[in-house]
Amino acid sequence: MDMQASRQLAVTQQQAWDALNDPEVLKRCIPGCDKVEATGENQYAVGVSVKIGPVSAKFAGKITLSDIVPPHSYTITFDGQGGAAGFGKGNAQVTLTPAGTGCELAYVVHASVGGKIAQLGQRLVDGAAKGMAEDFFKRFDEDMQREHPEAYAARAEADAVAAGGVAAPIEPASAGVPGWVWVVGAVAAVAVAFFVLR
Repeated sequence: MDMQASRQLAVTQQQAWDALNDPEVLKRCIPGCDKVEATGENQYAVGVSVKIGPVSAKFAGKITLSDIVPPHSYTITFDGQGGAAGFGKGNAQVTLTPAGTGCELAYVVHASVGGKIAQLGQRLVDGAAKGMAEDFFKRFDEDMQREHPEAYAARAEADAVAAGGVAAPIEPASAGVPGWVWVVGAVAAVAVAFFVLR
């Protein structure tokens, strides 16, 4: 399974980097996640509950970060076991690039699954992985909007000025932040039943 995507964020490259390296932020944003704990330098233990079609499982896995270039990029290697439900493993390259007053988050994921999950069929697994990734980035956007409301207000004002209008008040995060996908989410949710970072 290969996935890649990018998303524009209102927060700065450094703010996004700090958040993607915060276990508490990741735990809040990864769908079904109940644990993200540091186990060593650039290593984490992750627990994620996943449901794909008729298969539900709790995955326990580990994530290792390498090729770290703060605050620009790193590579995540993940390995998750879900008992009889199967396993997920792979890697993801995550990149943050300054873009205007915010940044662009991009990722490329290479993953494989086995066991009952693999028997569900590639289309179902791919669809579930993309859905989890989109959910992760929606949650990440909402979390960043709560933590850095000034960045989102500035982006709304800049967008309004560029459109020749007046800045509209920023809507609450729950009022429709667009969905997307990470590492990074894709990574934790499908590999550890799929993904995530430092």
